[in-house]
Amino acid sequence: MNNGDTAWLLVSAALVMVMTPALAMFYGGMVRRKNILSTIMQSFIVIALISVEWMLVGYSAAFGPDLGGVIGDLSWFGLGGVGIEPFKGYAATVPHQAFMIYQMMFAVITPALIAGAFAERFRFSTYLVFCLLWSLLVYNPVAHWMWGIGGWLRNLGAIDFAGGTVVHITAGVSALAAVLVVGKRRGFGTDNMAPNNLPMTVLGAGLLWFGWFGFNAGSALAADGLSVHAFVSTHMAAAAGTLAWVFTEWIHRGKPTVLGAASGCIAGLGTITPASGFVQPVSALVIGAAAGSICYGAVMMKGRLGYDDSLDVVGVHCVGGVLGTLATGLFATKLVNPGGADGMFYGNPKQFAIQALAAGVVLVYSFVVTYALLKVLDKLMVLRVSREDEVMGLDLSEHGEAGYTW
Repeated sequence: MNNGDTAWLLVSAALVMVMTPALAMFYGGMVRRKNILSTIMQSFIVIALISVEWMLVGYSAAFGPDLGGVIGDLSWFGLGGVGIEPFKGYAATVPHQAFMIYQMMFAVITPALIAGAFAERFRFSTYLVFCLLWSLLVYNPVAHWMWGIGGWLRNLGAIDFAGGTVVHITAGVSALAAVLVVGKRRGFGTDNMAPNNLPMTVLGAGLLWFGWFGFNAGSALAADGLSVHAFVSTHMAAAAGTLAWVFTEWIHRGKPTVLGAASGCIAGLGTITPASGFVQPVSALVIGAAAGSICYGAVMMKGRLGYDDSLDVVGVHCVGGVLGTLATGLFATKLVNPGGADGMFYGNPKQFAIQALAAGVVLVYSFVVTYALLKVLDKLMVLRVSREDEVMGLDLSEHGEAGYTW
């Protein structure tokens, strides 16, 4: 074991854990004041819920001994056999439990991302069941496909350094399925649904930017040059995404907004995630800039397409995840990471085809399973709060408290 690698991975796990309360602030500031606590709760509660699920079955299903390239078996149930000795198949220089707890934080934040799409109208009890089942049926299998030893996408040669496919595509396209099943907020298109606290949203975005260094640089699983490289690429993509969104919005709408700057930084971060440990810093800058402009355009299309994605999860995370996965197939180079692959621009067009296949399969699988799961839950538990409760606000109707007392 290496003490430096272990320390860095534990710090990275803590950084990724902070991202979920940061997401709570980011989302909480964007909803109406009557729903701020319910929105924060949807992010905060998954830290507890998915942590327990991950320890009991999730880690074994995602990273345990392979069953046909599709899922891990449950031989590591309750962390049986997952001790402090390194498991060389994943991280040779850190305790196995350090790798497990690091991956736990990824599993935690992913279902929380989806909640932004159906904010202000989803029943809390149904949400808990949805998050648990979604993690079991969508996140764990896809994580095994891409990252687990024996996973079929991993064996095919698909690469995803820190979760562009596993986290952002799964959450983003599941958000689309969710808003199609749940429907629009009451008053959508007529009522004032402006954010209640943009300073909170910007603070959340800043903390997400900060935590993302653990998300991406920590995925090197060592305190080495690759982690430094991923750190630099992450920061430059976020900076480029922020600038690109702001200037695109400025040209399109006449004014640069604070919400646009916050959204652009998240778009850049999400898009560079799969590529951060495979591409040169200049490529990261290009990917981030593309993310800022393209994700802005995707969010603007929301109105024309007619779906109510409350907090732009589809336009930022789904579109950004797909863009980043494809960009990895273009810009990846073994000059950065000998354990990765060369992309199309480095003489290997096959890698782009593999990345496109991985993105397509994960898109379809995640959408279909999420859509079916929500349809079943709607029949058994009901997805939406009542009309009266939605008008009152979910803070009072679901939790019996208010975010603001004035």
